[in-house]
Amino acid sequence: MFERIDVVNANGGWCWFQDERSLVDPVAGIAVIGSVASPMGADGDTRAGDVEVTVVDLDSRPLAGQQSVLHAGFEFDDHDDPALWRRADGRWLAVYSRHKSDEYTFWRISEPGDPSRWGPEQSYLWTPQFGGEPAPKGTPGRGVTYQNVHQLDGRLYCFARAVNDDPCYLVSEDDGSTWSFGGRLLTREKIGYVNGYARYASGAHLAEPDDARIDVIITEHHPRDFPTSIWHGYLADGALHRSDGSVIGPVGRDIDDETPRAEDLTQVFANGAVVDGQRMTHCWTTDIRRGVDGRVVALFTARTDDDLGLDVPRSTTDPLPHALLRGVLAPGGSWEVRKVADVGPQLLAHETDYTGLASIDPDDVDSLYLSTPVDPRGGGSDLGVHEILHGRTDDGGAGWTWTPITSGSTVSSYRPIAVPGDPSRRVLTWFRGEMESSQRYACEVVLAVGKR
Repeated sequence: MFERIDVVNANGGWCWFQDERSLVDPVAGIAVIGSVASPMGADGDTRAGDVEVTVVDLDSRPLAGQQSVLHAGFEFDDHDDPALWRRADGRWLAVYSRHKSDEYTFWRISEPGDPSRWGPEQSYLWTPQFGGEPAPKGTPGRGVTYQNVHQLDGRLYCFARAVNDDPCYLVSEDDGSTWSFGGRLLTREKIGYVNGYARYASGAHLAEPDDARIDVIITEHHPRDFPTSIWHGYLADGALHRSDGSVIGPVGRDIDDETPRAEDLTQVFANGAVVDGQRMTHCWTTDIRRGVDGRVVALFTARTDDDLGLDVPRSTTDPLPHALLRGVLAPGGSWEVRKVADVGPQLLAHETDYTGLASIDPDDVDSLYLSTPVDPRGGGSDLGVHEILHGRTDDGGAGWTWTPITSGSTVSSYRPIAVPGDPSRRVLTWFRGEMESSQRYACEVVLAVGKR
């Protein structure tokens, strides 16, 4: 499946609420991978907090990465991973922010065709949308996190978690050279840490790019603070729609305008639903893609048979088993949800809903890559560490064929990304090593390349 698997960056990691975190340029034959260096990793004393892109020649043997620093010593936090976009003029755009530490979105634009050389950093200040006065770090409902760049009807959107910790967005009419406030997508009263964890998908990665709609899946809040369900809608023709195409209302809502809630979207999966005899609770969005055939497929995790609910301690080593679920948007707007696999207990004691995660193949939405310590090939045996496996279904998710990508590993492999951009290749990246938190990890970035 993969002809080459090599380390391309000795110190890097990423969160999973930014996109695209990695992209392929099929003409230049390169992959560009965004990451953030940690103080625990290689050269951590000099690289800690560096926001980086790694450029890899996909035909090189072995694969070798060249790192370019977008912002040195920015903040050592994997939430700061940049979102990448290939512009029409051959330049690359990278957009990033800190983890609720300030109210800025930052971006840089590369030289034409060369994502190893970047122009000056620019920034957008969200403070006017927060009320016009700076606030101390850590003020509830303040700060900006997670950047997601997608195109809709020729306009570039950058979705971020911003005002009231709601999903908001900037817009650009010049392919990311300048940005202005676009609106707030959804809102609700705050409960706990933040409002809603959103994943977005568009057709920009397809062989014939399609920017007619942007799909979104979202929770109501953080799963440790609320019995979260999964909701879906999409943006098209200047409006926000439910899964069945019915219109909720226009996009472009100002901060003071009446704005929909997550519950105004279509419910994909309800907290407490029973699947394969397991009661699924505290769902969390993982991935979403729109395939070449127009199908929308989403992945999300949930706790299985959890009796503690919101009484789970903020930090516990007691295992909280999780499962990966897959939803497919059916004609008419309903969602067909099936369990993919058990994925083991929480990844970190203080993050009760972190798992190894999974990624949908952007060019084959019936395929995915899964990081798990539980063998999905039957029996549920312990793999010892988190391994990466490729799964494919030919019957709508009722059954899966699994192929190991890693096996017999001495360290865990986390957060795979099936990298979009070149439908003639399989390109997969992940990071492996030791992870203590989103701020402290000793991990290296791995890239795998093969022909389809």
